Amino acid sequence: MKKMGPKGLKWLKIFHLFFVILFFGGILSSTVLNLQMDLTNYEVTNLMYKNMIIISDYVVRYGAVGTLFISFIYGFFTNWGFFKHRWVGVKFVLFIIQTIVGIFIVDKLMVANMELLETQKKWALNNPIFIHNHEIRQYAVMFQIVVTIFILIISVLKPWKKKNVKAKNR
Repeated sequence: MKKMGPKGLKWLKIFHLFFVILFFGGILSSTVLNLQMDLTNYEVTNLMYKNMIIISDYVVRYGAVGTLFISFIYGFFTNWGFFKHRWVGVKFVLFIIQTIVGIFIVDKLMVANMELLETQKKWALNNPIFIHNHEIRQYAVMFQIVVTIFILIISVLKPWKKKNVKAKNR
């Protein structure tokens, strides 16, 4: 397969950064709303959940899909590959895990709570299922934030990088 040149790699990095910023910025925005939510006030909670769903659907999701798409381009059309460098492989696997947590825990619980808010109105705020969903969602989002920061650290430090053979022989 034909590999990208230096100019293509620069553009790819720009798009990669854009989508990662969307993804992480959306997660952080949603987290702030989640942490500032007044679970004793139905109108505020309902509005915050609606906003978190909008952020999830139009910011986090596009950021995640874009990042995943760009990672496939990196894997197939550059010399980086998917697992040629251990740190790249770790980033890829962590992003997949993080995305699965986002889809099957964070989004699922958020939508379930929104449904409770719509059907039970203010009584949903005292529903143990609503409270449990809200708390588990908070922990899952914190996991996503920690994983994203770890991925950022890996991207900068590039640990587990192959050592130069000449330096190894000295």
